Amino acid sequence: MTVITTAVRSLGGDFPAEVFGRTYRLWPNVADFSDLFTWDDLNEIIARHRLEPPRLRLFNDGTQVPQHAYGHPVVSKRHTVWHRIEPGNLHRQLADGASLVLDAVDALHRGVEGLAEALERRLRTDVQVNLYASWTSKEGFGLHFDDHDVVVLQLEGAKRWKIHTPTRTDPLRIDVEAPEPPDGEPLAEIVLQAGDMLYLPRGWWHAVAATEGRSLHLTCGLKPTTGADLLSWLADQLRASTTVRANLPYLASAEEQAAHLESLRKEVTEALHDGLIEEFVRARGTMDLGRPVPSLPFVNGIPADENLHVRLTASGAWHEVDSEGRVVMSAGGQQWTFAAPALAVVEHLISGKTASIGVLAVASSLSVGQVAALVSELVTADIAAISRRR
Repeated sequence: MTVITTAVRSLGGDFPAEVFGRTYRLWPNVADFSDLFTWDDLNEIIARHRLEPPRLRLFNDGTQVPQHAYGHPVVSKRHTVWHRIEPGNLHRQLADGASLVLDAVDALHRGVEGLAEALERRLRTDVQVNLYASWTSKEGFGLHFDDHDVVVLQLEGAKRWKIHTPTRTDPLRIDVEAPEPPDGEPLAEIVLQAGDMLYLPRGWWHAVAATEGRSLHLTCGLKPTTGADLLSWLADQLRASTTVRANLPYLASAEEQAAHLESLRKEVTEALHDGLIEEFVRARGTMDLGRPVPSLPFVNGIPADENLHVRLTASGAWHEVDSEGRVVMSAGGQQWTFAAPALAVVEHLISGKTASIGVLAVASSLSVGQVAALVSELVTADIAAISRRR
């Protein structure tokens, strides 16, 4: 079992019903995360990518360190300007107490991307993973809250988390008011050791600092799914109704306005039927394009090569078997209907696993050519990718 599988399985059990969106939870000694992302990985990414703020940034005592303190501008031959990191000055800033933040590291590192994809399948929401590195006990950001839930994996070292309860329940990125900072002592003070995992809902205030020595951790940000999202989606669905599409009678009498509101109320009430939440989450997932990846050099379809490996890049894909035994698959805003033998292929791909075309052919009793043709459709639709290695 991989460390990613172990971490994601920790979010099962009573977590969805009793913890998710409600309170924090600490899982001590979940797994050895040290190989998931290493210092060598970080060095390679910084050296080989043009990481302009806010993608890569430094913070010291709650203040962002100016980029010129650890890099200098470079003009390319095509007259674009970017900043080259100066390792010596970067080291000095970090030794002086700055924390390093690398946003969306899941888009730069396949292993971390695998973690994000697994979390997306488990929690059915978009995930972005940021990396935090620090070398001293200074708090990089001070006391703050996030407008999204987080799952934190401590890779190396230890970090002290001072956690306060929310002062505004479920704050949003775009909200009608800002939460007031908390008063008094923290609700909990947790030292996250290497191998530990922490979940913290949005709105929970926290201040974080390394206890001693260097620290490296990943924070997986979970996009919230709210009633506002549901109602926005439902409003689009209700455009099929002539009552909803009709002009508002704002120049009519009070009686006519009241009658129109009653008609709208009836439409909305009927639309808020049992099972609507699942319908919404499924529809949103099947519209999500996920993390598209090219399948070069195969620009003219996927060849019937049993050694090619395929994986689905859209984590919200969904399928069902219709009344005639056919397999209906939805992903990336599109839908396909396959013959019954394709079920084994579809189930394998939707689970998030990577498999060779040959293995999928054996599992489904389809020919290698038939599996390659099916996969070609998914690759053309930008929801699957082919590679020569697993």
